[in-house]
Amino acid sequence: MSWLEAFILGLVEGITEFLPVSSTGHLILTRDLLGLEGDAVDRQLIIIQGAAILAVVWEFRQKLFSTAFTLHTSAVSRRFLLNLFIVSVPLAVLGLAFEHQIKAVLFNAVTVAIALIVGGVIILWAERRPHEERITDVDQLTWKDALKLGLFQALALIPGTSRSGATIIGGLLSGLSRRTAAEFSFFAALPALIAATLYEIYKARDDFANTDPTPLFVSCMVSFVSALLATKFLIRFVSKHSFGAFAWYRIAFGALILITAFTGLISW
Repeated sequence: MSWLEAFILGLVEGITEFLPVSSTGHLILTRDLLGLEGDAVDRQLIIIQGAAILAVVWEFRQKLFSTAFTLHTSAVSRRFLLNLFIVSVPLAVLGLAFEHQIKAVLFNAVTVAIALIVGGVIILWAERRPHEERITDVDQLTWKDALKLGLFQALALIPGTSRSGATIIGGLLSGLSRRTAAEFSFFAALPALIAATLYEIYKARDDFANTDPTPLFVSCMVSFVSALLATKFLIRFVSKHSFGAFAWYRIAFGALILITAFTGLISW
């Protein structure tokens, strides 16, 4: 993998990880367009998600540090930590149970395109239905809310669905404000993506000594910086706008993939 290819992968991951457009779907398509393949590439696609999640840690460091240092005195902090655990359980359980089947069957351009389009239609529907905001802060979430959002988040095991998108739509349907749904989707990513990254690093611990670490380092640095900018953008954007723009992007991009795939213009 060249430095330029590593840069592109990191940029795609960082920009798309927290926007409701599916980072996994975009990475699969980017990998195919660049002609990259092999276990090392697939591993890198997962590890650079860990770099992106560090951007969330940095962006929300005040909230995370406050929670960590007040766990012994604050019921709110303990409930927030419990919610992070609960929201991660469905994704972790189903991901571990069906990891190989998902990668073997669903990691392809057509699946990504269909999931992008379906997800876009659902976002438009969720935005246009009556929306009553009963939760305007992540600290107001109960464990039941976290469980519902965790079930939505688990839908992201289908490439192209979007983990953040599924969580955000689940939040809108559950009465969260747009900003709160977006923020909690960031926090909900912490346990799952950190665990997935550490797991991949552990599995590949013997391979790192025999491979050039430069492409991975470049991807991780670019992923972190671009993810940090993307999180700032999304929070500002949803404070004034709906998620409709992302929905139309998903539908148009998914349709373009299907057209190029079935006409043979691009061999995905």
